[in-house]
Amino acid sequence: MGIENLTRLAFSMYTNKGAYALLLGAGISRSAHIPSGWEVEEMLIKQLAATQSVTDKKDWHQWYKDKYGHSANYSLLLEALVKTPTERVQLMKGFFEPTAEDKELGWKEPTKAHRAIAKLAKAGYIRVILTTNFDRMLESALDAESVIPQVIHHESDIEKITPITHSKVLTIVKINGDYIDCRFRNTTEELDDYPEPMKNYARRIFEDYGLITCGWSAMWDKGLIDIINGSSSSRYNSFFTNVGKTNDNINALAISRRGEVMQIDGADDLFSELYEQITALEQSNVSRNMSHDVMMVGKATSRRPHPVR
Repeated sequence: MGIENLTRLAFSMYTNKGAYALLLGAGISRSAHIPSGWEVEEMLIKQLAATQSVTDKKDWHQWYKDKYGHSANYSLLLEALVKTPTERVQLMKGFFEPTAEDKELGWKEPTKAHRAIAKLAKAGYIRVILTTNFDRMLESALDAESVIPQVIHHESDIEKITPITHSKVLTIVKINGDYIDCRFRNTTEELDDYPEPMKNYARRIFEDYGLITCGWSAMWDKGLIDIINGSSSSRYNSFFTNVGKTNDNINALAISRRGEVMQIDGADDLFSELYEQITALEQSNVSRNMSHDVMMVGKATSRRPHPVR
């Protein structure tokens, strides 16, 4: 990880407290063994195929398309497998909530990244988070820090919450939905364009806040890319973090936002080190203020008139 970039980011967040928004993708939950949306879709197709005694295919999405004459999506798969909203939620829980075996392995629990983000949010350095993820790892990490956010799962929630400007709590925007809600977006068509209320809300965030992306490849979310590109440049910097070779979409967004691409080893390292550096800056400032106070007390003492004997 480029220490210069990380240090610059730490200073930016420290000196502009609450001015940066996070945009988190599936990569943030990868070390927790949470499946991506595409992987969940594939597992649902496998379950459907198993009921028809089909157990071995190289491309499960292609099998579904050949079988049913159209591409798979969450809505169609859920309707085929279960009928009521309650049944759908129970089906989705199996992909995102830990079993007893998962807990023994430490899977499907908040990662180091989630926990560091929660600490940064508790300290007031992060006031808004956008995420494309369906899971609730972030909410769990925040709960452990006694942070209760206001959460938008669907565009219909926007008018019910306190505007970010006036809110005293963290705001989480689950731009593609939440597995409990079942009104999530995952198909190409769904990700190509968002409803106007969500577009306007996200656009305002990108205009008012600096941006830090992590675990988000910008490969599939055309609608979200369009929102970012259609937003006026923020007064604050943008950091597009990336593991490995940077794709053209990320490079283009960095140019569009007049930001920078930041190579990292992973989400856990990024946010853990970021939290440590910001904490170090806080402690340094406290020490400097204490030294100043001691110095002023010393000066004041030296100026007092000596008692007449």
